Amino acid sequence: MKTSLSYLAILIFLALTIIWGTSFILIKKGLLVFDPYQLGSLRIIITFLALLPISIPYLRMVKLKDWLILLISGSLGSFFPAYLFALAQQGLNSSTAGILNSLTPLFTLLIGVVFFTFKAKWWNYIGIIITFIGTYGLLSISGGQGISFNFKYGSLIILASLFYGIQVNIVKYLLSHIPSINLVAIQFFIIGFPALIVLFFFTDFTQIVSFEPEFLEGLMYVGILSLVATALALILFYRLVKLVDPVFSSSVTYFIPAVATLWGIIDGEKIGGSYFLFVTIILAGVFLINRKNIKFSKRNNR
Repeated sequence: MKTSLSYLAILIFLALTIIWGTSFILIKKGLLVFDPYQLGSLRIIITFLALLPISIPYLRMVKLKDWLILLISGSLGSFFPAYLFALAQQGLNSSTAGILNSLTPLFTLLIGVVFFTFKAKWWNYIGIIITFIGTYGLLSISGGQGISFNFKYGSLIILASLFYGIQVNIVKYLLSHIPSINLVAIQFFIIGFPALIVLFFFTDFTQIVSFEPEFLEGLMYVGILSLVATALALILFYRLVKLVDPVFSSSVTYFIPAVATLWGIIDGEKIGGSYFLFVTIILAGVFLINRKNIKFSKRNNR
């Protein structure tokens, strides 16, 4: 089956590659000032506040049957991953985090096949096996730590990738009737309040607030992470999901590792030859997971 790709979809795909590839180094820098729960909460809250003018007028237009689906979608796609990635990058460098995030298409495919109407080919399943082999290898050598240490933190990103895979299918098959910007705004309206509770009742955020350069710099990194790598990126991503199929949409994570690795090298992270070997294995598996015949077209897929 051929899928028609519009030039708009390609442009969105490239923009997301750069934006999300940069998000891991922003998390790393933010963690120098905030703990994972503070960073995750701030990421959600800043996005929630930025999108509030959009969400409020749309609230009464949301159908009753959509509220539960929006809650599930927002929780799996934004709330839990915000904390999981911050917790994971306490033990993993930003380049490894970016690579593990490329497992998203794997879970998107599996969820789509099992629970929705997506049909997989035999090479997609071979890609799944290859991807798991590469993931194990990467976790065994990443950062010079042992497999047990790396798996402890790597499993958090794997779990976040699973959540992304579920959410991508939900957006495609259950929420495609909601405009992308409204979809993002409403989801953050729903998860913004729990994030406020976490920040002010379960962390010591009020005690570390200051106007010191270090605090303001950390807040700047989280602000960019929230407004660009979360709000803007999700609006673009949901638009992409509606233009093409869920697996291709999630395959943006196939290219994100290149940007994440580049930022890691610039920041002084040590990356050996075996790292690139296992990265190649993972990306080869993801390629097979996403392999299909693609026909380029000027016309949007609607």
